Amino acid sequence: MNKLTRKDLWSLEQYAEKRTEFRSQLMPHKKNRRISLGENAYFYFENQLTVRYQIQEMLRIEKIFEADGIKDELDAYNPLIPDGSNWKATFMLEFIDENERKRQLANLIGIERTVWVKAESFDPVFAIADEDLERETEEKTSSVHFLRFELSADMITALKQGAALSMGIDHNGYRQHARIDDPYRASLLNDLD
Repeated sequence: MNKLTRKDLWSLEQYAEKRTEFRSQLMPHKKNRRISLGENAYFYFENQLTVRYQIQEMLRIEKIFEADGIKDELDAYNPLIPDGSNWKATFMLEFIDENERKRQLANLIGIERTVWVKAESFDPVFAIADEDLERETEEKTSSVHFLRFELSADMITALKQGAALSMGIDHNGYRQHARIDDPYRASLLNDLD
């Protein structure tokens, strides 16, 4: 997928006019890119459209209209757009109760390195996590991680020819696996060249 440039973005005024319509198109799209594994682990798979929305919202909220500020937002968010041979996701661990969250984040250190996707008949592909900065300490993991799943050309071909897609987490403190079916599967396959 192509990275976004300043030409792909609306000005603050244009976005104010188009925001409601853009959001009404985006929300169903985002719904098909949110995958839960169990009750506490959520994946938000990013693509050019979801990243464009994030950038437009940041520009709006921060009232950024100068070229350097826009470039900073593009530089920050463009790495989240898949490159055609991978999927990129924001991985969130959500626990409603604050005490439970603290206990679980201490228990789940390293969970981001145990997340995988699998094309039928291939070995699992484990996530490359947090390339921008380390998000865990000796005491706890973060509730938000950024993941990249690199797929081989053979895996991509197999998936496009109908191979089953699954994903999972194999951490001692949190084990979940699921088959990914349409409409989620179809949405993710659109990211692959």
